[in-house]
Amino acid sequence: MSEHLTVVDHPLVQHKLTLMRDKATPTSEFRQLLREITLLLAYEITRELPMTTKTIDTPIEEMEAPAIAGKKMAVVSILRAGNGMLDGVLELVPSARVGFVGLYRDEETLQPVQYYFKVPEGLEDRLVIAVDPMLATGNSSAAAVDLLKEAGARDIRFLCLLAAPEGVERMRTAHPDVHIVTASVDKRLNEKGYIVPGLGDAGDRMFGTK
Repeated sequence: MSEHLTVVDHPLVQHKLTLMRDKATPTSEFRQLLREITLLLAYEITRELPMTTKTIDTPIEEMEAPAIAGKKMAVVSILRAGNGMLDGVLELVPSARVGFVGLYRDEETLQPVQYYFKVPEGLEDRLVIAVDPMLATGNSSAAAVDLLKEAGARDIRFLCLLAAPEGVERMRTAHPDVHIVTASVDKRLNEKGYIVPGLGDAGDRMFGTK
């Protein structure tokens, strides 16, 4: 763990990640495992939510009880693969607002191009968690955070299943204020931009496409 990065090494997370890496794992099980790991990672990324107290009545007496302060958080899916992580976060924080960022890579310039952007209002007052299973080159992730900041977000965290060292460094350079939470930082990227050893294309494995 560092100021910029947290790798969650909980045994349940690591066991489920091993199952997801296995190419023999079927699509339905892959989706279920991604939801379960996301829930566990979301527990970590929300560890430092601001707190306040409110007066409640228990069956025994009145008390000042802890409660999350401020506006409801926002979860932003980086399309398309980020959608596979939404249910895990929303199961933990069902009241969260949801947004979407759509980006694709221009084959000539290799730069991310925006095709969709829809986020909740009032991002400046919310914790914003951007979700995408893979942090590979980091170019699309950094561009998505650029868009969120332009929309007013000031407290952004990035949640991913796997990261490559190249992607972590790209995000650290572009957005040193955005903390990353992941289950693993793998060895490197290959010549096609896939994380090694990784688990292949998360979107294809999640949706059964190639």
